[in-house]
Amino acid sequence: MFHKRGYLEDERKKIFDFPGEQLDVHWDGRLCIHIAECGHAEGDLFVTGRQPWCMPDRATPDEVAEVCERCPSGALTYSDKSGRFEKAAAENTVHVTYNGPLFVNGELSIEGAPGDMDGVSFRAALCRCGQSNNKPFCDNSHLKAGFQDYGAVGQSSSGLQTAGGRFDIKPLPDGPLLLSGNLSIVSGSGRLAWQGESAALCRCGESKNKPFCDGSHKAAGFHSD
Repeated sequence: MFHKRGYLEDERKKIFDFPGEQLDVHWDGRLCIHIAECGHAEGDLFVTGRQPWCMPDRATPDEVAEVCERCPSGALTYSDKSGRFEKAAAENTVHVTYNGPLFVNGELSIEGAPGDMDGVSFRAALCRCGQSNNKPFCDNSHLKAGFQDYGAVGQSSSGLQTAGGRFDIKPLPDGPLLLSGNLSIVSGSGRLAWQGESAALCRCGESKNKPFCDGSHKAAGFHSD
């Protein structure tokens, strides 16, 4: 059986460990938005409805690591007992999803993220509808809110000189996400749409220039708490 590693103040949101002989898998319920990259993976590493749901010894360490790293929210991480650890993607990217969150990848430093949220050092799902109760992270509130934005990116850019490196994300109080570092923005259609070293991205859901902030959060009375 799986065992719990710890509780947050809200005991309904748990962090679970799934121990294996060579590698342990960790699931953080504070971040999971049920994209199900894990559940749809081939093999029986993850099987919905099984107890335990994850059995790391049912796959090779390489397979376990690869499936965990597919998780776009950072909810799944792993501890390899051989000393291997997850590495940041070579490029920092922001994927603007169809009617959904921003998926960010890279060498992330998200201001205010709890120290025990290991996965968000590499990948995270960030709210852009303004309704999440777990800001700056997505909690699927966009579904109930009926948030609609197909992920088009109209603004152009001059490109990047280099790729990768530290990617800082600062959620401004009652304001946008302030991004700094070498970053690329990919539209909802999959197009590499914008590259630069800094951007302010909307997280109130009201900008007329999504994914970029246009100051609409002020008139909308957006609160980030």
